[in-house]
Amino acid sequence: MKKVLILAFVAFFMTTLSAQAPQKGQEPKSVKVSASTKETKQVPEQPTQNSKEKLPEITFESLVHDYGTITQGDNGSCYFEFKNTGKADLVLTNCSSSCGCTVPEWPKESIAPGKTGKIKVTYNTQRLGGINKMVYVDSNVGQRVTLKITGNVLAKPVEASPETTPSPVMQENK
Repeated sequence: MKKVLILAFVAFFMTTLSAQAPQKGQEPKSVKVSASTKETKQVPEQPTQNSKEKLPEITFESLVHDYGTITQGDNGSCYFEFKNTGKADLVLTNCSSSCGCTVPEWPKESIAPGKTGKIKVTYNTQRLGGINKMVYVDSNVGQRVTLKITGNVLAKPVEASPETTPSPVMQENK
């Protein structure tokens, strides 16, 4: 019985390894995700009829926005600028966040090659404490881009009320 279990485990393990091996004929394509670091990531190219087909590329000026230390109730909006550095129209299909306290807004129209766009991200600054949220950008590039917002929200300072000193009239009535 042990031999059968070991043989089944080895067969499963070998099948899993072979499924993860790169497929022949699939060349990786480069997708720019950060202009500031010239960072590129390799992703497998989708099979197409013509491998020299024009493709969009998305390049962000920055992948992280740091609010720094802000006060409760401050403006929690920031913008992530991007450019279509590819040769075909770029379409953002969805933007979502890791939390309901962060709301992204993105352009719904296609971005022509060489043109730029902005994604507006609004964080609810009524929430106190550290900010460490993600915004996920899906597009026709085929690779999800993750944007990050960081910072810290401090409580709004309590406004001091003026000291009340008894008026001379009040003291006389006592």
